[in-house]
Amino acid sequence: MSIPSHILDQLNSQADLISMIGRHTTLKRAGSEYKGCCPFHGEKSPSFYVNPQKNIYHCFGCSVGGNAISFLRDYENLTFIEAVNELSKQTGIEVPKEEQQNVSYQRTAPKSKTIPKAAQPVNTPVPPLPLSAANTPTDSHTYDQPPDYNSDSYERLSTFIPADQAYEVIDYSDTAYYASDAQDSPPAWLGSEGSVNLDARHATSHKGHYENNVEQNAEQDGNLYELLTRIQQFYQHNLSTHPHAKHYFTARGITEQSIENFGLGYAPFGWQHLEHQFPQDIEGLKALGLVRQSESGRDYDLLRDRIIFPIRDHQGRTIGFGGRALDDEVKPKYINSSDSPVFHKQYVLYGYYESRQQRAERWLVVEGYMDVIALYQAGIYGAVASMGTAINESQISRLLTLNPTLTLSFDGDSAGQKAAWRTLEVALPVLSDDKELRFLTLPNNHDPDTFIKAHGADAMRTQLKDAMPLSQYIFAYLSERYDLSLAEGKAKLMSQVRTLTTALPKGSSFRYLLNNDIYQKLGGKRSQNVEAKDALLDFDGDMTISQQLQLCFLFQPRALIDNPIESIWQQAGISQLDLPAHIKKKATTEAFRPLAWEDLQDEALLEVVSTIERCLNYLPTEPNAAAHFILSNVEASTQQTLSRSWGSFYKTLISRNILSLDELIENLVMQLLKLHMQKKMQELIKNPDHIKLAIVRKQTQLLNDWLRAKQAEQSTQMIGP
Repeated sequence: MSIPSHILDQLNSQADLISMIGRHTTLKRAGSEYKGCCPFHGEKSPSFYVNPQKNIYHCFGCSVGGNAISFLRDYENLTFIEAVNELSKQTGIEVPKEEQQNVSYQRTAPKSKTIPKAAQPVNTPVPPLPLSAANTPTDSHTYDQPPDYNSDSYERLSTFIPADQAYEVIDYSDTAYYASDAQDSPPAWLGSEGSVNLDARHATSHKGHYENNVEQNAEQDGNLYELLTRIQQFYQHNLSTHPHAKHYFTARGITEQSIENFGLGYAPFGWQHLEHQFPQDIEGLKALGLVRQSESGRDYDLLRDRIIFPIRDHQGRTIGFGGRALDDEVKPKYINSSDSPVFHKQYVLYGYYESRQQRAERWLVVEGYMDVIALYQAGIYGAVASMGTAINESQISRLLTLNPTLTLSFDGDSAGQKAAWRTLEVALPVLSDDKELRFLTLPNNHDPDTFIKAHGADAMRTQLKDAMPLSQYIFAYLSERYDLSLAEGKAKLMSQVRTLTTALPKGSSFRYLLNNDIYQKLGGKRSQNVEAKDALLDFDGDMTISQQLQLCFLFQPRALIDNPIESIWQQAGISQLDLPAHIKKKATTEAFRPLAWEDLQDEALLEVVSTIERCLNYLPTEPNAAAHFILSNVEASTQQTLSRSWGSFYKTLISRNILSLDELIENLVMQLLKLHMQKKMQELIKNPDHIKLAIVRKQTQLLNDWLRAKQAEQSTQMIGP
């Protein structure tokens, strides 16, 4: 199977190499790179570096190095195809199943053109029309469908140029204009000697030539990257010859340098200007989605009378276009070119390449192309925008790898805040304790573009510096949606916070801290953990630890989404025991596995846990209803035992306004683990097995050390009466 090189480039550039390697060795930030002990050879002094900018790794000790594919192949012993398929799953980039699916397309000889009637010179005056009419279809067709080419209305729209917006008119139906038909040499804007002038800053390895011989061209395959570069130059050239389009950028304060840096352009009037300009590349234009077919079978251009924002990949190659209508009344205001073999919009961030070129240190997610350009022009690098879709988890993970703090700047209106909240929810699974999410909502409904124009770059830097931390944003957002003067409103808010925190990574300390912080903001004077423990003692001091835990799971079944035993095992470092070589050599694999609920040898607890795990996706959201659902699915004896206690236990917690049992559940599980480890050690002492005993002693030591550290941490954070 032959996989196109551009697909391999995309897989390697989009892969989360830091997380991939971090599963096998500890990586710590060292300047703009990450450093750790080489996973390929044993070493005590770190000499292994990962560069997240280039997404490559290198060891100065053993000289191993490469990219994401080579790491999966060399370290995890995958074949090349297996490594590619694994990265395809992780990034969402599809690998073509047929060899023919690549960036090539068949060029064709252009058809002989006949100048349409509408293109003939018109000497009779045309009554003025509003600008929007020049790009607005008649009632008989939609925006995305070309009009009837024989209709009088189309003839009038094709020839009319408002007098107050006069500029040099280029007739895209006139065959005399095109190099492929009449000119002996390509247009000057296309590059010297007919070659596609690829600026080194755009970092493309594809070089093409605009051949004068039509038949020779037709016999050669075209390249989508090369075609996109020529289209981008065509659009950029049109910006210089259409003052009304250029005026849009200058009126918004965009400089000539910024226009050059971002390759901004203009897609002119007319339904078929791309077909006329690139008559041999129709197949490529269709593959890119820039030329489409109407219901009547006619080809037409997607982007018309719109300013153009070229979209670049991580290597600086043009892979698509965004187009904005010049008239705000035209809908949709923005159109992006569709996905293609080289463009996967859900994995591309506008402005990412330009910010990387400026070695951006801090990263900011904004809503629009103009925000990115305005911030860049002000010397504030690192702003990116998604392609009209919500930013996804892999993109957020990538940005947090480049810098552990990521700021989100969305408009202050309802739509903007909903987008910010959706992004927050997407980001939580990758928000480990060393990462931070901040939120910036600019005053007076400003966006970054308008704020910089009104107040300047320094004021914008101050706003970024003072962006709101995640914990404050969550409380501010939810407190506007619930009546916090009522206990019911507080309970609903706290319930939503608990739902959010379950999405955080396993072992997250932020989960506890956020729950406790917001509880205190709601007026709590003592931690939920202390209140819950008191409630249990007041309710029934004779209950066993196992019975208390079963009731807690009934009240908060979603605490089992992340297995509490596995979480403690990982946080305490027991899953990565550092033991002498002779013990590792003699020990069985079974001796190192994490404890499971079955190991605790508690049938009633195991039944409750297993039932909850089986029913988790079907549980009602209301705690009492969820508990009865669980009880109806356990054995009759277990149901009878728990039912006697559940009603009073539930009322006790509600009367004390206890909303979270996270810490209490963790403490109860830890107590069960300690009892189990003590029992296991006693058995091994009676029936000596020195290898197993050494392992259990080390596990117990780590568990006790972590437990003491945890208690010390909680004592400094809890507020007593």
